[in-house]
Amino acid sequence: MTIKEAQETVDRWINTTGIRYFNELTNTAILMEEVGEVARIMARKYGEQSFKKSDEEVNLADEMADVMFVLICLANQTGINLTEALENNLKKKSIRDADRHKNNEKLK
Repeated sequence: MTIKEAQETVDRWINTTGIRYFNELTNTAILMEEVGEVARIMARKYGEQSFKKSDEEVNLADEMADVMFVLICLANQTGINLTEALENNLKKKSIRDADRHKNNEKLK
């Protein structure tokens, strides 16, 4: 699935199954909540925190997909073409960081 197809698929789902988009502020809060769920798993699986009994059935891929879903909702609501945005962002990073990481002693 391309990013464009993902945006179209999410839009179809929202307008049929989801009925309508939540407003942008609500979706921003939901996005933060979903990112927090990813962070919680990362802190426990790769960090120093341990899982609680209630955390044992976590699914990192599903939580990351939740983040993508809400981010796509916000892009659709605000008229952002995520394919174009990502391409432009990568171009910016390629120019700005052309030598930055190569010259970073911490990465050698």
